[in-house]
Amino acid sequence: MKQNLFDIRGHVVVITGGTGVLGRTIAKYLAAEGAKVVVLGRKKEVGERIVADIVAEGGEAMFLETDVLQRERLEQNCADILYKYGRVDALLNAAGGNMPGATIGPDKTFFDLDPAQFQTVLDLNLTGTVIPTQVFLHPMATQKKGAVVNFSSMAAFRPMTRVCGYAAAKAGISNFTAYMATECAKKFGEGIRVNAIAPGFFITEQNRSLLTNPDGSYTQRGQDVIRQTPFGRMGEPEELCGTIHYLISDASRFVTGTVAVVDGGFNVFAM
Repeated sequence: MKQNLFDIRGHVVVITGGTGVLGRTIAKYLAAEGAKVVVLGRKKEVGERIVADIVAEGGEAMFLETDVLQRERLEQNCADILYKYGRVDALLNAAGGNMPGATIGPDKTFFDLDPAQFQTVLDLNLTGTVIPTQVFLHPMATQKKGAVVNFSSMAAFRPMTRVCGYAAAKAGISNFTAYMATECAKKFGEGIRVNAIAPGFFITEQNRSLLTNPDGSYTQRGQDVIRQTPFGRMGEPEELCGTIHYLISDASRFVTGTVAVVDGGFNVFAM
């Protein structure tokens, strides 16, 4: 038996949405654990700064500008990664987001939903998970080993108010994860695993104005989240790292098709 099942030294880990609050925290953690991290995102300046920080700490990383809805660009990203590292060991599909028109505020009804923005949110979150998986799964299938970790959400479990489009997309990601777990195992062998992580509530650029006021206090929605979280607080980005580490390491080599919840108890709160 391998002595350290959590050893990911030398693993090539690709992270879409790697310039976001959660993505960059995970990237820095994995690099510190010895992984070769590839940060994919649209914000070149931010991505290059993340890589510089990793390198300054003795880690190895590279940034590639991309768009998760553009297959040709992703295929070029994959070619660049294979040229430099020769393999891909894990893919973290952390890219996603929301749009005002795909939400239904307290002063609006379902009839105010913008179908175009609803579709955009579905594309960004769900299709933006499917296409990168198609691209980066190729080298994993060839080497008969690899791990995909998708990013689901609490909104996939519970019918939350307001986030109509985002919730539909994240529910789709959970279902896609379960589907791909079987598809990959049956077609490419037991070395390919597909799981998802469902973060609870973490403050990011996307939800900051929804959950907090300019003075840092919680909005009514933020207070509702805290009230329904047994731990009584929001999550810290680094609290996702342990679960991610587990899911891409040999410690979880008999685990596939799961959605790992990291939420301080939010999803099990009843009353």
